[in-house]
Amino acid sequence: MRNLLLTLRYNGTAFHGWQLQPNAVTVQEELCNAFKHISGNDENIIGCSRTDAGVHANMFCCNVRTECKVSAEKIPDALNFYLPPEISVYECREVDFDFHARYDCKGKEYVYLIYNGKYRNPFYENKALFYPYEIDCEMLNNEAKAFVGTHDFSSFCSAGSEVQDKVREIYDCSVTRNGDMVEFRVSGNGFLYNMVRIIVGTLLDIQRGKIRQGTIPEILNSLDREKAGVTVESCGLYLNKVFYN
Repeated sequence: MRNLLLTLRYNGTAFHGWQLQPNAVTVQEELCNAFKHISGNDENIIGCSRTDAGVHANMFCCNVRTECKVSAEKIPDALNFYLPPEISVYECREVDFDFHARYDCKGKEYVYLIYNGKYRNPFYENKALFYPYEIDCEMLNNEAKAFVGTHDFSSFCSAGSEVQDKVREIYDCSVTRNGDMVEFRVSGNGFLYNMVRIIVGTLLDIQRGKIRQGTIPEILNSLDREKAGVTVESCGLYLNKVFYN
């Protein structure tokens, strides 16, 4: 028995997130099916995080304790043969047997993409939020700095979350522009349900004048979801990096 760490990327448009669901196609289901082809067994593949329907990943880590004899170097090619084109495993290595992809994760970085052109670009459909209105990146970047630090993010968590402790540390939060593409980047030690999408929605509501500039600290302190902005669509969200020791 050995413990393998798999690293993959996926286009989440066709999937109902990472985690197995009884009546929906998920990334975990596809990966488990592919692994069964090469190991001959139903394996328990442990993901570093849950992602919602339509969310993408540039880097997603998971581990599997298995008796599969295929070498770690050959496993990505073997899995990719059976995986759909929207999912690609690009690294596999053996790790300590007690390594856990979720519990040993020290932090994550998310990126949210907005296509800020005048007209819809079909090549970004389901890969970035189309937003044809003004975005002042310099102003929003300054506003975003208020999220940095350790805060109770109850105001930025969707209803339905079963997590009791909503204190998280944000390492960095920025807004930058590259042509018509606006990038919201957030890194931290952990994230709540829809937290990044609500952070982006709040910044866009500041841009629209629905929320006053300089009030993010007040919204954080209120612990009131109604004070924060909208939850933006999932299509522009990417799990970009996963951090381990």
